[in-house]
Amino acid sequence: MIKQRIKRIIVACLMLLFLLLATAFISRGSLLRHVADKRIARLEQRYGLDISYNQLRMKGLNTISVSGLNVVPEERDTLLALQSLNVRINLWKLLWGDINIKDVRMDGLSLNFIKQGPVANYDFLFLPHSESEKSTPTSKSNADYTRRINTTLNLLFGLLPGNGELTHLTITERKDSNFVSFRIPRFLIDHYCFHSQIAVQEDSLNQNWNTEGEFNPSERHLRAILYAPQLTVPYINRRFGAEVQFDSLTCSFSQKKLEGGVTCLVGQSEVRGLNIYHKRLSPEIINLDQGQLDFHINVSPQAVELDSASLVRFNALTFHPYLKAERAGNTASRKEWHFTASVRKPWFPSEELFGSLPKGLFENLEGLSTTGQLAYHFLLDVDFSRLDSLKFESELKEKDFRILHYGKTDLSKMSGEFTYTAYENGQPVYTFPVGSSWEYFTPLDSISPLLQMSVMQSEDGAFFYHQGFLPDAMREALIHDLEVRKFARGGSTISMQLVKNVFLNRSKNIARKLEEALIVWLIETEHLTPKARMYEVYLNIAEWGPMVYGIREAADFYFKKRPSQLSIEESIFLASIVPKPKHFKNSFTADGRLQESQEGYFRLIAERLVKKGVITEEQAAQVNINNLVLKGVAKASFVSEDF
Repeated sequence: MIKQRIKRIIVACLMLLFLLLATAFISRGSLLRHVADKRIARLEQRYGLDISYNQLRMKGLNTISVSGLNVVPEERDTLLALQSLNVRINLWKLLWGDINIKDVRMDGLSLNFIKQGPVANYDFLFLPHSESEKSTPTSKSNADYTRRINTTLNLLFGLLPGNGELTHLTITERKDSNFVSFRIPRFLIDHYCFHSQIAVQEDSLNQNWNTEGEFNPSERHLRAILYAPQLTVPYINRRFGAEVQFDSLTCSFSQKKLEGGVTCLVGQSEVRGLNIYHKRLSPEIINLDQGQLDFHINVSPQAVELDSASLVRFNALTFHPYLKAERAGNTASRKEWHFTASVRKPWFPSEELFGSLPKGLFENLEGLSTTGQLAYHFLLDVDFSRLDSLKFESELKEKDFRILHYGKTDLSKMSGEFTYTAYENGQPVYTFPVGSSWEYFTPLDSISPLLQMSVMQSEDGAFFYHQGFLPDAMREALIHDLEVRKFARGGSTISMQLVKNVFLNRSKNIARKLEEALIVWLIETEHLTPKARMYEVYLNIAEWGPMVYGIREAADFYFKKRPSQLSIEESIFLASIVPKPKHFKNSFTADGRLQESQEGYFRLIAERLVKKGVITEEQAAQVNINNLVLKGVAKASFVSEDF
C-alpha cells in the first residue's frame, strides 16, 4: 500500500515537472522578450537611447535569435545596426552564472562611431553607470586591478565561441571629414581557430589585412596574428602625428592565478618589419627588423608589474626589464603613484648593442663596429608623493672595449680641425673651421683663465673629472621636470652640450638624447678627444649672442677685447649668458647697465673662483657689477633699438 502511494507521488511529481518544463518551453520566447524588454527600457532611460528589434525568440532550449536590431542615441546618428544574430549558449553553465557561448551566426553588423564637432553618437559610453558614481568623483581610483582584469578576461573567453561565422561586418569611426572603416566580409571560427580578411580604408588609404589565431577558454589561452605587407596602423597619424607600419604582429598569452589574489599573464608579443616616425622621436624613420617581448605581467589589486623574468629581444640584443606601477592610496591624485623601472644586464658582447641599433634612430652610429664586453645597470624609482626621494642610476661599463670602425661619422673629428655649422630653427646659419685656419679661432692657452673657470663653474664644474655624465645633476633635473610636468631642465654636462652641437641636429626628440648619451660615452670612455681640446672646442663654438659664435667674437662684441684680456666681471658676465645668449639684454637696464638682480650670481661665481685659486678673497670682495661697461656692437645695440 505504501509502495503504491510512493509510486503515485513520484509519478505526480514527474508529471508536474513535465508540465512546468513544457510551459517554460512553450513560453520561453515570451519570457526572453519580457526580460530583454525590461533591460532595454532601463538602458533607454539611463542613456537616452532608442533600441528596437524586429524579432527576438528562442530556437530550441539554448539558441537565442534576434533580427533587425538597431541602437540609436537621441538626436544622434545610428550607432549599431544588426540584420541577424543566432547565439547558442551553454545552458548549464549559464545557470551557474558563467557566460559561455558555443556557437554564433551573425550577419550584417554595422557599428558607426561618429563625431561632428563636439557632438558624438557614443558620448553615453563615458557616462557614469550609477548615481553613486556621479556623486563620488574619486570612485574610479578605487579600482581593484585584479578584479578588472579577471572581469575583462572572463567576458572575453566567455563571449568567444568555439564555432561561428560572422559575415558582412563593418566598423566605422568618423570625425568631421576624416574616417576609418574596417570591413570584414567573413570571420570564421572553427573549433576555436579563427581567420579572416579585413579591408581597411582611412580617408584615401586602402589596405587589406589578414588575421588568424586560436584560443582555449578552459586553459585561458589566446594567440592572434595580424599581418599584411607594410601594414599601416590607422588613426595614429591623425591623433598623434605619427606613422606606424609593420609586416606582422603576433601576440599570445595565458592567464594564471597566483596566491594572494594575484593574476598573472604569461605570453609573448613579436613584431617584424616595424617602421615608426614621429618628430618627437626622430627626424628620420625608425626601422626595427625584429622585436619581441616575452612577458610575465602580475596584476594585484593595487599594482601592475612587468616581472624581471620578462625578456626583450631587440634585433640581436636581449635584456630583462622590470616595471611596476603601484597606487598607494584610494584617490585619483597623481601623488598616489609609485613607479619603478630597472634593467640589469651583465657582461655581453658590445656588438650586440651597437649592431642592434635601429636604422634612422642613431644616424651617427650607423656602421659603427666594436669589440669587447659591456655591462649595463639602470634604475628609476619615482614616488610621486615624495619626489625628493627619487632614485636615478644609469651606468654602462666596458671591458676590453675598442672601436674597430667608425662607420658613417668620425667620432674623433674634434681632435683635429673640423668644420662646424651652427643652426637656427633647424636651418644652417654659420659655417666655420674650428682650428688655426679660422682667423677667430683662439687656442685654450690664449683664453683668460678667469673666463675658462667662470664658464666651467657656471656650466659644469667637474668637467675635467667626470666621464661625460653627472647622475646627481640628471636626478635633480628629473625631479624638477616632474614637478613642473615638462622638460625644463636636462642636467647636461659640457660634454653633452658639445656632442649635441657638433654631431647632432638641434631638434629636441628622444632619439637625439639617446644618441647623444651613446656618443658622449664613446668619446669619454675611449678618450677619442682629450678633455682640454674638448673644452677648447666648446669655447670656440659656443653661441654668446645673436650670431656671435666663439669666445674671440664674444670678447670683441661686448668689450672690444681679446679673450686673454678679460676682467673678472667681464668673465663672469660672459659665463652668465651662455645658457640664453640671444637674450643677453635681459641682464641689463635700458641704458646698458647690469640689473641689480645679477649681483647674487656674480658673488656666487666669484666665491667659486676663490675656492679654485683663480682669484684671491680680496679680489672677490672687490667684484662689482658697476665695473662692467659694454663697448662696441653690444653697447650700440642699446642705442639703436628700443629695449
